[in-house]
Amino acid sequence: MPTSKEQPTEEPTTQEEGDGFALSREERGDVHHLRPPRPVVLHETIRREGEQELARNVSALGWSSLAAGMTMGFSMLARALLHRHMEGLPGAFLIESLGYPFGFLVVILARQQLFTENTMTAVLPLMTDPGWGKLGCLLRLWGVVLAGNLVGGALFAWGVLNMQILGAPTQDALHAAGKALMQNTPWQMFTKGIAAGWLIATMVWLLPAAERGKIAVIVIITYVIALGDFTHIIVGSVEALYLVFDGAASWTDYVMRFALPTLAGNIVGGSLIFALISHAQVRSDDENEDPKARR
Repeated sequence: MPTSKEQPTEEPTTQEEGDGFALSREERGDVHHLRPPRPVVLHETIRREGEQELARNVSALGWSSLAAGMTMGFSMLARALLHRHMEGLPGAFLIESLGYPFGFLVVILARQQLFTENTMTAVLPLMTDPGWGKLGCLLRLWGVVLAGNLVGGALFAWGVLNMQILGAPTQDALHAAGKALMQNTPWQMFTKGIAAGWLIATMVWLLPAAERGKIAVIVIITYVIALGDFTHIIVGSVEALYLVFDGAASWTDYVMRFALPTLAGNIVGGSLIFALISHAQVRSDDENEDPKARR
């Protein structure tokens, strides 16, 4: 007796806990894949990276931070080159500010050591597991990286000024950028430094979730820093030291008027505000979350 042809069976749809539509297993997998990572995942990713940075030896940190300081000089140079060619055109500032992200792109994608990035990355291990040992490692990291960045930036500024690789119009643009920076009062250096430190910490927080959008995140965040004329201890040091080496500013002006206020602002914005708030948010979520939601 002929048997009827079997009909293909479809996988039954299911409905997850809570309100929502019934989904197949594959669709539930798609939902899980497309969901943004939980804040605790971002926190843990950055914390583990910070642990690796804290464990690196002084020699590796020093060379990497020196390279980063020199590379960051190209943010100043790219901006000056665009300024030279765009001067007098409508909206020139909006275009020339696109040169500012260049140094950040190279430093971050090449995984060189940048101080303002470490105000977020390296501080999370200390917040997660406070202790004198972790604090000592953090201060060692900050000290080596900051020194390397500043020396690298100084070498770049001196080289650009004395190696005769740029024409007079570009040199004038570099000089004007330094003058504009040094017109800020120490209090403005500090408050603008807070904004820059906050934005850099935001960038560090976003990068693990960005996947293929890392370049866009870096460019957008640092472009906003340029548009706001916010003060960044490394890029700003290259601009200010260019004036010092040119005789248009004194070392006292650089240290007291720019470096110390800006450094304090970057640390406050990156570590004491953004990193602390982000850590508190994750800790609060972790303490109040239903263990079943983690599965």
